[in-house]
Amino acid sequence: MSDPSPHQFLNPASWKPARGYANGVAASGRMLFLGGMIGWNGQQEFETDDFIEQVGQTLRNIVEVLAEAGARPEHLVRLTWYVTDRDEYVGRLKELGPVYRAALGSHFPAMALVQVVALVERRAKVEIEATAVVPE
Repeated sequence: MSDPSPHQFLNPASWKPARGYANGVAASGRMLFLGGMIGWNGQQEFETDDFIEQVGQTLRNIVEVLAEAGARPEHLVRLTWYVTDRDEYVGRLKELGPVYRAALGSHFPAMALVQVVALVERRAKVEIEATAVVPE
């Protein structure tokens, strides 16, 4: 099944295909830059301290902000994840997949993940920056 993205995913023919992310994305159009989204609701209140639930809320927040510009998840070209516990991220990947797909579908842009000591909001366990390109 092909990705519905209007962008070109870049993976050299001699490389093993990336799973769950893209090595690169070529895109043209109107660029959208989202600040770091975290796992609180629109009223800036955390409803949970669970990592997976915060990821789900964070991804839904990204989708809502994209919608303000008439964009959809398939317009995402890059996500940069900041997590406070790399081991929790890796240990809960099987739970993460369904939550990711529920928010963003089977669209996997270029991604990076970094463990940080802390995030500005003390209860936040994940922060994700997003870049999208909406074709003209």
